[in-house]
Amino acid sequence: MNIARLSSVDLHWREDGDSIGLPVVFANSLGTDLRLWDKIIDRLPQDGFRLIRFDKRGHGLSSCPPSPYSLEDLVQDTEDLLDHLGIERCVFVGLSIGGQIGQLLAHRQPQLVQGLVLANTGSKMGETAMWQERISLIREGGIEVLADAILERWFSGKFRQSNECIAWRHLLTRTPMEGYIGCCEAISRTDLTQTTSALSLPAMGIGGSEDLASPPALVRATTESIQGSRYVEIEGAGHLPCVEAPDEFSRHLMTFLKEDLNAGSL
Repeated sequence: MNIARLSSVDLHWREDGDSIGLPVVFANSLGTDLRLWDKIIDRLPQDGFRLIRFDKRGHGLSSCPPSPYSLEDLVQDTEDLLDHLGIERCVFVGLSIGGQIGQLLAHRQPQLVQGLVLANTGSKMGETAMWQERISLIREGGIEVLADAILERWFSGKFRQSNECIAWRHLLTRTPMEGYIGCCEAISRTDLTQTTSALSLPAMGIGGSEDLASPPALVRATTESIQGSRYVEIEGAGHLPCVEAPDEFSRHLMTFLKEDLNAGSL
């Protein structure tokens, strides 16, 4: 188990693959931890890629500072972790709030982010009032009160009938309430429309046709705001296609890593 003791948080992280390969950094969604990427890591080559994932603050085995958080806090944590690991250039793969972290990181440190994969995310996700209502309900009754509604937004109807979905429900409800609320606050105050549209780097968006949390139209619009980017959509998958459709997700990711990055621009 690896814990990076950083300036304002302790982050749990894991590394797989080739220690001298191209760093590929994965950032997970709200209410999950680095296990979100297990199926993808299992499907990627272990030679040539240094595969790094971490639990953002308030999630998994990372420490949980008091809320609220800002997206800038989460990006600073990520910058500190990458500096701790000696990473000077990477491909960043972010899902949902992880994708927002990637967008702002690429804006703040363009020399650090060589390529950007934006999965099931947007430059702006939802309205402040919606997030504040969610925060109030969770403060009153815990994450459990919204768990079933969240799973409906995360997964397709077919997947929600599986035993695997039960495990994801347990993971969600065991997320520290303060960490979950802190990240809700960060999302509620984030609008990256201007900074994301000014990015200039190889980028790919991945949407899920059944995603009710970050609808495909949002992911497409965010992706297409980056000049030269491209968008792909996974049919039948919800908000977490890396869980529901790992074969297709990993194929798209490998195409990006092998072809789009080598092209220099899309």
